[in-house]
Amino acid sequence: MHGSIDPRVLLRNELAQRAESGYDTAEVLAALARHGGLEAVDVRDAEQLLDELELVERLPGWPYVEPDDLEAIRSESDWPETASPIDLDADYAAAVYRAWTGRVAGNMLGKPVEGWSRAAIGRLLRQRDAWPLADYFPPPVEGGDQDTDYVACWRETTRGRINGSARDDDIDYTILNLHVLRSYGPRFGTEHVAATALELLPYLQTYTAERVAMRNLIRGDPPSRAADWRNPYREFIGAAIRADVFGYVSPGDPGRAAELAYRDAVFSHRGNGIYSAMWCAALIAAAFAATEPGRAVDRALGVVPRRSRLYRAVSDVRTWHRDGLSWADARDRIEANWGDYGWVHAVNNAAVVAAGVLYAGGDFSRTIGLTVAAGLDTDSTGGTAGSVGGVLAAKIDAHWADPLHDVVRSALFGYDHSTISSLAAQTVEVATAIRAGKAAPAAPRDPIPRELW
Repeated sequence: MHGSIDPRVLLRNELAQRAESGYDTAEVLAALARHGGLEAVDVRDAEQLLDELELVERLPGWPYVEPDDLEAIRSESDWPETASPIDLDADYAAAVYRAWTGRVAGNMLGKPVEGWSRAAIGRLLRQRDAWPLADYFPPPVEGGDQDTDYVACWRETTRGRINGSARDDDIDYTILNLHVLRSYGPRFGTEHVAATALELLPYLQTYTAERVAMRNLIRGDPPSRAADWRNPYREFIGAAIRADVFGYVSPGDPGRAAELAYRDAVFSHRGNGIYSAMWCAALIAAAFAATEPGRAVDRALGVVPRRSRLYRAVSDVRTWHRDGLSWADARDRIEANWGDYGWVHAVNNAAVVAAGVLYAGGDFSRTIGLTVAAGLDTDSTGGTAGSVGGVLAAKIDAHWADPLHDVVRSALFGYDHSTISSLAAQTVEVATAIRAGKAAPAAPRDPIPRELW
């Protein structure tokens, strides 16, 4: 059943999603218990319970307002004004190259400990005299480290073993949306994202919400509705990991970056899943014009609905930083507030990124080191923090960049063994075309046949 779309897996995650969003799941839980619980329920009964979950109502007193429509999001937000345009000069091109490099390095840093807790990461690093985290993770010691349960990719992502980047969906999506922009320009629609994903991205190299959305396209749903059916992952981090390139091509303009990210995000996400993508894109765009990280975080928050959970999580981190709390104390408070959420949820991971960016003070190594050391979806948060840190920092130390050898592995058709430098150059080309009012820098693609959707 392709893992994350097995009805029993969907049921488990939909129960969590509904509970996190304030819905009354008591009757469905009681029915599930009569079937013997999640371990015993069969596929047919899981499907029926999923149908019942569609009908549950929200409990009284829900304090959040979390719309999906862009105009409603804007009306609920303190939308940032368009700043004076950043010159698309050599300094901008250098910052884009650092952003791409930082994204790949941050993603690589987080891959061996994806899904680990902060406590487990800290314990390992202190045992190996590698705290604070300022380099790639040390490989397991032969004959020792018997309890070091790295993700299997440690063989190509730990210190001394890296020889070019490892393939990862977080990087695939950055390239995918660069391809969308090169093909369709800044006026691309969600239908272009959907068609490009079907064309270039292997189905089993997608996960959670993206896998659901592609399944829904194949069953006949239009791109605008692909996120809606049997998608308990709609507030996971997936759309956020696709957003970075929209910030790269919108230097100093977080509002435009957020609007581009929105059109991509709604293909697979809803609610806070959308806001996290918009916030990440806006944060990167704001970093190009920011004199310090706090300013970028503040401007990026302007694209997030004020009465949403994501706004509360990130603004709380901003307040704690202003009040002088330590990074460790801030991370404890994130856990206290959002620890019941899954490790790939958009809200807690956005808070972790905000803390890493703020407490690093613009230092690249600290930005990705603190973000990954916080745990949760470490390869995803490390990649986003790496983009922000790459823009903010004057340089990226060689011990991060040199092992990558300027090589990017990708599952996207036609893009494996790309170079970071060529992807950065294409990004600058897109930004220049957008600034000049051109539709797209690449040759126009054939329009999507109307009957396809």
